[in-house]
Amino acid sequence: MLCPWRTANLGLLLILAVFLVAASNSLCTDEKQITQNHSKVLAEVNISWPVQMARNAVLCCPPIEFRNLVVITWEIILRGQPSCTKSYRKETNETKETNCTDERITWVSTPDQNSDLQIYPVAITHDGYYRCLMATPDGNFHRGYHLQVLVTPEVTLFESRNRTAVCKAVAGKPAAQISWIPVGDCAPTEQEYWGNGTVTVKSTCHWEGHNVSTVTCHVSHLTGNKSLYIELLPVPGAKKSAKLYMPYVILTIIILTIVGFIWLLKISGCRKYNLNKTESTSVVEEDEMQPYASYTEKNNPLYDTTNKVKASQALQSEVGTDLHTL
Repeated sequence: MLCPWRTANLGLLLILAVFLVAASNSLCTDEKQITQNHSKVLAEVNISWPVQMARNAVLCCPPIEFRNLVVITWEIILRGQPSCTKSYRKETNETKETNCTDERITWVSTPDQNSDLQIYPVAITHDGYYRCLMATPDGNFHRGYHLQVLVTPEVTLFESRNRTAVCKAVAGKPAAQISWIPVGDCAPTEQEYWGNGTVTVKSTCHWEGHNVSTVTCHVSHLTGNKSLYIELLPVPGAKKSAKLYMPYVILTIIILTIVGFIWLLKISGCRKYNLNKTESTSVVEEDEMQPYASYTEKNNPLYDTTNKVKASQALQSEVGTDLHTL
């Protein structure tokens, strides 16, 4: 539940305006207990109050004792709509509404129990002026609220072309602020205003001559900050350089492949030549040794003696066979 802090210090209320977006409704009760004797000081107060869309807001009347009240009236002035009034008369215990069609704007409770006004949920159409008037025998008192509905923008980031990034804060209220990390060559920020009071902010930056691979878009807004990052495409000059040297790289690979193939063929040929040469040498040596061996056998006395012994043994064997036969 949301409600501004009741205090006579208007400057403090303005400083705490953003903080009070998330404040508690219990502040109204606390202030009513501590300001019973200061109603004349609070005869006229106007507060600027930002409230985030879709939240619950509670607007408080001046802290006047109920026994002193005669009439309580809420006057609601919304943009593009007729003025709405909600009133309560204590003497007759009656409530009355005029031109009030929005069911999201109601009394917090019955007016005789709680005179505060509740808006739930807060919509962008609730942007306007709200005033509580309290009539008493001592005079009339009122408290007014310039209610500003805050709308969180939708943030998008994309790369268009040639290392150019586009960041958008769409339909925010009020307008968001966009900054870049790192800073690039940025065009003037564009703003597009919509009929419902929201604003779309667009920022375009370029990093063609920068050695940057990732950029961040930072969006600042009263409802909260948000950052998105994107990786840029490589520098176009780097691409062209790579393409320029690519044919030379391919040609070098082809030449190295051919040289390597020739080297392998050369090694294989040398191995085959050496093997054939070794085999030929062995055959020639054997052929050259055979005549020498025959000559040696023929002219060697030992070789003759061996042959004679073999012939004598063969003759004896034949004679023995013939004798046995007889």
